[in-house]
Amino acid sequence: MADTFEAFVIEDANGRTKGTFRNLTLEDLPDNDVLVEVAYSTVNYKDGLAVTGKGRIVRRLPMVAGVDLAGTVIESRSPDWKLGDKVIVNGWGMSETVWGGYSRFQRLRPEWLIRLPESFTLEEAMAIGTAGHTAALCVDALEDWGVVQSTGKEVLVTGASGGVGSMAVALLAQQKYSVVASTGRPETHDYLRSLGAVGFINRSDLLEKGPSLQKERWGGVIDSVGGQTLVNALSQTVYGGAVAACGLAGSADLPASVFPFILRGVTLIGIESSHAPQAQRDAAWARLARDLDPAKLRTMYEVYPFKALPELADGILANRIRGRIVIDLRA
Repeated sequence: MADTFEAFVIEDANGRTKGTFRNLTLEDLPDNDVLVEVAYSTVNYKDGLAVTGKGRIVRRLPMVAGVDLAGTVIESRSPDWKLGDKVIVNGWGMSETVWGGYSRFQRLRPEWLIRLPESFTLEEAMAIGTAGHTAALCVDALEDWGVVQSTGKEVLVTGASGGVGSMAVALLAQQKYSVVASTGRPETHDYLRSLGAVGFINRSDLLEKGPSLQKERWGGVIDSVGGQTLVNALSQTVYGGAVAACGLAGSADLPASVFPFILRGVTLIGIESSHAPQAQRDAAWARLARDLDPAKLRTMYEVYPFKALPELADGILANRIRGRIVIDLRA
């Protein structure tokens, strides 16, 4: 093991946050019970905000960024984990209040770790990452609510060409739902069709302000956009339908009426993946292992070296990224 290793560290720069590649030692890491040699991480929307300093993500400085990691246990003071175990970590405040995955090595609390499912490699686990984990939580929530099966209606996925959206389309299609993808990039239609989308709606159509109650269409919705998009999705959801809201890529505002809730019985389900209980995490990863077609997964991501991180962070905020990005910490 080298004396030093590279990490991407967010620091204070005259009252603003600035991210920089730094060399660290094992002594610099937090005093947690499990030391993981990190092979891969990802770039999520939240990562883009943290790395570029364009969002209020980091709450403690200095901070090693990265909300995901996958790697191998090389030291453990916990009886639950032994040397050689392959593990995944999603969320738990990484890149916000605790050091995250953009580091060749990281010390972590044992309760944060998830055992790598046998059906995935470490690279594939990070191709899924928080985005896939979140998408699976959304599908689980809609199915647990029971509305998708009972209505037989189309299911809308907003932000469909992004990480959460791509995963949601693939998971829903695998369960034979009729998936309509909302995207502002027509060039991604073939890609989304290959994942199982059967119809498309331009994102601009969901940005137009309309009546509080619109024509009923969606039996369920997975929304990662928020704002007026979410308002219209709620207004178009069928009686007794539900919307799983998991993101705010468009806006954190919700300028909506209560009419969909009290006149159609529509349910808005909030999905929070970072601190989801272990039972929900296990169920989500079990769904991913069962329902995510490996051939589709291979079309959904690209692998980049660690040094490409700043450029990729800019790209995901500018909506230039299709699907998922995997960061190879070894490259």
